[in-house]
Amino acid sequence: MEKWEAERLLNQKMRDTRTYPKKRTAARAKKYNLTMEPANDYIVLDFETTGLRAGDDKIIQIGAVKYIGHQQQDTMYMLINPERPISSTITRITGIRNGDVQDAPVIEEIAPQLIDFIGDLPIVAHNAPFDMGFLYALEHITPVPPYQVIDTVRLARKFITETPNHKLTTLSAYLELEHNAHDALGDCLVTASIYQFCIGRM
Repeated sequence: MEKWEAERLLNQKMRDTRTYPKKRTAARAKKYNLTMEPANDYIVLDFETTGLRAGDDKIIQIGAVKYIGHQQQDTMYMLINPERPISSTITRITGIRNGDVQDAPVIEEIAPQLIDFIGDLPIVAHNAPFDMGFLYALEHITPVPPYQVIDTVRLARKFITETPNHKLTTLSAYLELEHNAHDALGDCLVTASIYQFCIGRM
């Protein structure tokens, strides 16, 4: 895979908006409600995946961090065996190799635990439609309830006007945050900081 192909996929992943097939978007959009209402207790969620297509591509890493009163309380962070090869492009982006996941649990084992971990808390995610698409793709494994979802891309567009774009890496640099980019936990921690900064400007 050429370097430019890896960069193209990286740019797609980080793009603020994504286009999905209309049928899939319509089905999932009904399951969660995007909101700008601030919450003090929430789950910050991020997935690393084998590609961009929820339902076709697979989760390879889960990051979920529980905040109560804006304080980090608990973390769910693990690799997932996608039961398919991870491309060299995805390895370049995430650092996750096939050997890293060969002994990891499969998503069928973990999905119910993830839903239990989230509970009834709202979800905070950066470019939420991407992560929510993969979350609702788990409905064939376990029931996934409707959620209130706060998208930090939408918040940042309104409350951080100093940056040229609202990619996670751009915002983390602007806020001078340590950022282990394209690691599910690293992205969660930065997303939480962006969220807290934005609501501080409300």
